[in-house]
Amino acid sequence: MLPLVYQQLLPPVTFPGGTRGGTRWGIRGRSALLSFPCCCSTTVDTPSRTQRILENISTSTANEVGGAGGAYSYSALKRLDQLWSTLCDTTSPVKKEPKDVVLSYPGSSSSQEFPPSGVKCEFEVLVCGGTLGIFLATALASKGVRVGIVERNLLKGRDQEWNISRKELMELVHAGVITEEDIEHATVSEFNPNRCGFEEKGDVWVKNILNLGISPAVLIEKMKQRFSSFGGVIYEENGLSSIRIYDDAAILELSDGSILSSQLVIDAMGNFSPVVKQIRLGKKPDGVCLVVGSCARGFEENSTSDVIYSSMNTRKVGDSELQYFWEAFPAGSGSADRTIYMFTYIDPQPGSPRLEDLLEEFWELMPNYQNVKSIDQLEILRVIYGIFPTYRDSPLPASFDRIIQVGDASGIQSPVSFGGFGSMTRHLIRLSDGIYEAVSGNFLDSSSLSLLNPYMPNLSSSWMFQKAMSANSRTGVSPGFINELLYANFSSMEKLGNSVLGPFLQDVIQFWPLVKTLSTVMITRPQILPSIFQQVGISVIFDWLIHFVMLGNYTFLSTFADPIIRPLVESLPKKQKYEWRRHLEAWKYGAGLDYKQ
Repeated sequence: MLPLVYQQLLPPVTFPGGTRGGTRWGIRGRSALLSFPCCCSTTVDTPSRTQRILENISTSTANEVGGAGGAYSYSALKRLDQLWSTLCDTTSPVKKEPKDVVLSYPGSSSSQEFPPSGVKCEFEVLVCGGTLGIFLATALASKGVRVGIVERNLLKGRDQEWNISRKELMELVHAGVITEEDIEHATVSEFNPNRCGFEEKGDVWVKNILNLGISPAVLIEKMKQRFSSFGGVIYEENGLSSIRIYDDAAILELSDGSILSSQLVIDAMGNFSPVVKQIRLGKKPDGVCLVVGSCARGFEENSTSDVIYSSMNTRKVGDSELQYFWEAFPAGSGSADRTIYMFTYIDPQPGSPRLEDLLEEFWELMPNYQNVKSIDQLEILRVIYGIFPTYRDSPLPASFDRIIQVGDASGIQSPVSFGGFGSMTRHLIRLSDGIYEAVSGNFLDSSSLSLLNPYMPNLSSSWMFQKAMSANSRTGVSPGFINELLYANFSSMEKLGNSVLGPFLQDVIQFWPLVKTLSTVMITRPQILPSIFQQVGISVIFDWLIHFVMLGNYTFLSTFADPIIRPLVESLPKKQKYEWRRHLEAWKYGAGLDYKQ
C-alpha cells in the first residue's frame, strides 16, 4: 500500500561480500523525491556497501523512463538523498521560493504577443506526466475529448511489477480504458494467501489483497496503443517550461520550444510537480515514508506475500528512532525471486537518516527477515528506494483556473499506504466523468475545478494512523508499543470479518467498520489507550475526532440524502447540476462507500 516505488532497475548482479559500511503496505505505484550537505549523516571515506553494489553494476541512463522507478545509478540515489536533505533542513527560516511555472494573464490568448512562433497544436485537455496520467488521458480520449500527453522522459513502464488487487485493477476495465484480456497479458504473477504479521504476537492471513504482480512495461504499452487509437497525441522526452493562463486558454511552452494550447491542464507530475511546488511555496511535508528494498534471486520457492510485517521493535538509526515495516512479494521473473521492501514513517527533521543509510540497514536485516543465512547467497536483480511526502491539507484544491492536480500531485493517495496506482484506479471513473463535464460545460475556474478534489474525511482521518505508526522517543511509550497497537487492531478486524478488514487493507476507511474496530480494541485491550494518547498527542486525536464525526456525517448523507437529492439534481441548470454531482461524489467517496465487497 505504499506508492510507485522510485527504484533502480539494474541488471542481475551477485551481491558482493564484505562487512557493513558504517508502503502502502503493498507497493503499488509511488513517486520520487538535489546539492546541500546532507542533513542526515556524516561523510565516510570508505564506500558503503550500497555504493559498491551500484558502482559494480554497469548501467546506462539511456533508457531511463519517467515516473517512479525510472532512474538509474548510484548518482541517482545521491540526488534523491540531497533532495531529502533539503526537506529535513529546518535551520533556515526562509527557504528559496520555487520558480513560478504558472503565470496568469487577463484577457484572451489571441490578444497577447506570446507566443511569438504561434501555437503548434490545440487540445481540449493536456495531461502533464504520463506514467499514471495516461490512464486518465485514455479515459477522457475514449469520451471523444482531444487529449495530449506531455512527458519529460520516455513514456514507458518500469521493469519492476506493481502489486495490486484484482478488484482495483478491474476499475480500469469499468472505465473503458483497457480490456480484461489486456490485464491478463500484463499479469506476470498471482499469489495467495497474504500475511499481516507481527513477530512474537501473531499473524493475520488474508486473500486477494495486493496479490497480483502487474508489469508496468506491458500495461503502459497497452495504454499507449489504446490512447493513440482514440486520436491521442504524446510528446515524449519533452519537459514543461511554463503555463500561461488566459481567460480562454492555457498556453504551454515545452522544453524544446513547442507551444501547445489547451482548455484544461491536468497536472499528473507526482509529489514533486513544479506546479505543486509553486502552490505549496516550499512548505515542509507533514509526514514522509522512506522506502528501500530489492528484487533478488535465490530464495526458497514461496507463493505467499507479506502485506505488512514487523519483525522488531523501534530501532535507533543515527539521531532518529525508527519503526521498520516489511513487504515481500513473489516476483514474476522467477519462482526463486522475491521483491522485498523495508519502509518507515518519519517526520523530516535534521538528523533524519538518508536512504543510503536505510539501504545499509536493509542489507543487514533482510536475511533474518527472509530466513536466509547470508545476503551473499542472493543474486540482486534490482535495488529499490523512494521518498514519499504527504500533507494534511490534501486533496489539493485547484489554485489556478484551467489547472487541476490528480494522482500523487493532488495528495489524494492514503498517507498510510501511499498507493499512487491503486488510488488512481479507484478515482479514475469519478475524475474522468467530472473532468469531461467540466470541459464540456466550460466550468474551468479554480472554484469549479476544486470540486473535483474535495475534502474527504476518510482520507483525513488516516493521518492519526500514520502518526501512530511513526516512532518517537519523546513520547515515552515502550519500544514495542507500535507492534502491540497494530496487532490489536488487525486481530480485532480479523474477528470482525472481511467486511471490516478488506476495505482497510485496500486504503478505504469506512465509518461503521472503524467504529466496530475501535470498540473491539477498547473493550479487549483498554490498557493500551493511555499509550495511544502519549504516542499521537492530544491535538492529533482532537483533529482526528473532527474528521471521524465528518466521516459519520458523510456516511449518513450518502446513504440517506443522496437517494432523495439525486433525482432532483438532473432537473437543475447545467452549472448547478455539475456542482451537485460533485457534492454527491464527495459524500460517497469521502465515506468510502464507493468500495463494494
